[in-house]
Amino acid sequence: MDELNLGMLLFLIVAGYIAAFIDSVVGGGGLISLPALLLSGLPPSVALGTNKLAGTMSSLTSSISFMASGKIDVQLVKKLFPLALVGSAAGAYTVAFIPSSFLKPLVVVMLIAVTVYTAFKKNWGDRSTYRGLTKNAAIATAAIAAVIGYYDGFFGPGTGSFLIFAFLLLGFDFVLAAGNAKALNFASNIGSLLMFIALGKVNYVYGLPMGLAMVAGALTGSRLAIRKGSAYVKPLFFLVTALLIGKQIWDLLG
Repeated sequence: MDELNLGMLLFLIVAGYIAAFIDSVVGGGGLISLPALLLSGLPPSVALGTNKLAGTMSSLTSSISFMASGKIDVQLVKKLFPLALVGSAAGAYTVAFIPSSFLKPLVVVMLIAVTVYTAFKKNWGDRSTYRGLTKNAAIATAAIAAVIGYYDGFFGPGTGSFLIFAFLLLGFDFVLAAGNAKALNFASNIGSLLMFIALGKVNYVYGLPMGLAMVAGALTGSRLAIRKGSAYVKPLFFLVTALLIGKQIWDLLG
């Protein structure tokens, strides 16, 4: 590997750590990791697949960290996990045939709605009020897990925000919502990663070292979120969602 590639690898390692630190709590790490991979000169489809490899390693680490601290509702997540996984695989398969860029205007509107709604619910997510699901709520939650999984495989930006919002609606506090969201995000990462591997769209030379850096970033970020609680997670949620909105609007105008 020549000096230029080693320099690029170092850049990807640093970018991966920072991306995973943020992503481990509220998602949005792709704002950093995907542009970094595109700067390396990888084709867009390969950059997406490589980002999924590194992101899967990161989300696994975050999920384990949240679970070890009791910040994941295991009984609920284990039922939703396969739905998000299958949904994301279907989404990743679809994107090989249909460009996903047409979703950008809709995503901007949805992210703004999620942010405004959460902001006006002043004490929302400060403490958990979740006491289980009714039959109708269970069906709706299962559908949402599959749809967001499909969305993550097909397009992706804002997945963490949408998942956290869904769990807040169910009555979880911000930290539990973040833990549950990260576990489902791990499922959607696996499904889409397997599809990208099958399509030959993963660069392991960049993806594995970046993934290891993201493991370290995810461990640091998730531990900080667990220690600091909702007072840390809630502002970060607003910040990252606002950046996601800005990025999607920038892309549309560009």
